[in-house]
Amino acid sequence: MFKSARAAVAALIFITAISAPTAANAQSTYWQCAPFARVFSGIQLFGAAASWWHQAIGKYAQGGAPKMGSVLVFKAIGAMRSGHVATVTKIVSDRIIKVTHANWGGAKGRVENDVTVVDASPNGDWSQVKVWYSPIHDIGQRAYPTYGFIYGGAKAVAAEAAAAGQALEGKNAGIGG
Repeated sequence: MFKSARAAVAALIFITAISAPTAANAQSTYWQCAPFARVFSGIQLFGAAASWWHQAIGKYAQGGAPKMGSVLVFKAIGAMRSGHVATVTKIVSDRIIKVTHANWGGAKGRVENDVTVVDASPNGDWSQVKVWYSPIHDIGQRAYPTYGFIYGGAKAVAAEAAAAGQALEGKNAGIGG
């Protein structure tokens, strides 16, 4: 009985370690971008990153503007045959965001937090982006084509609700004082 209980505890620890992107295990686990984005964003799509855009039709809202918790979907191109996905963690301005993603460039298999992404499209529609590239400590020179953003993962909805609650608390703090 003791062996089966110990095996069950070990299995539970293993499942927890591979399923939750904490700071500790996100860096010790080799992550592909799509599984990481699925866990981190709550958007439940599977397969190659570039396929997420078409899979999301009818399941999730999509658009050309970043929102907190949304997933930016990169198109498949030569060196990036499966595309790429990254979760928006901060909106800096109308043409700059921060993302958290895995397995990008010099960070093969690793998670990078709050990475700068710049809208490089001529029309300001996020159809092409440049991404911070850690080996050169600067925004990369190449503009990558994107489909846009997928909205509405469970974590995105929770983040929006928390932000709205904080904004409301801020407004209420000045009333009746």
